[in-house]
Amino acid sequence: MKFIVDRMLGKLAVWLRIFGYDTIYIGDLNVSDEDTFLAENFVDRLLLTRDKELYGRCLKKGRKVFFVDTDSVIDQIRVLRDVGVNVEIKMERCSVCNTLLRKPSEEEARKVMEREGIEEDLTKRYELWYCERCEKLYWLGSHYRNMVKFLEGLEK
Repeated sequence: MKFIVDRMLGKLAVWLRIFGYDTIYIGDLNVSDEDTFLAENFVDRLLLTRDKELYGRCLKKGRKVFFVDTDSVIDQIRVLRDVGVNVEIKMERCSVCNTLLRKPSEEEARKVMEREGIEEDLTKRYELWYCERCEKLYWLGSHYRNMVKFLEGLEK
């Protein structure tokens, strides 16, 4: 599954990327009429929206669209899980820009750690992933543990 997400679902877009789904967020694009753009472009993707008018417009056009009827991110994730989205954390896509992640070279990892002021040598303690576009490192540290804890709320 591939998604395109409206402006009201930015946090959900990040989570879909964390789950490994190719997800375009309209807020990352420079378009003037977002609703028209969403209705007419990337029609190979499922459009996720909180906008009832856009949802109705897309239904009339036969565009694949899903209306997300809650503001709560955990409830949004729960709804998508119930319709078949796998809500397992994967280290495949950059949560910021959607680019596929890869293993960093030693130089890339060192450069990011220096830039970010990370004194610990992460390469000795963690498996690392790298986004070429953002020049960002990912690893299974405290942020990962916080995400796992947040997702435990799905069961409540």
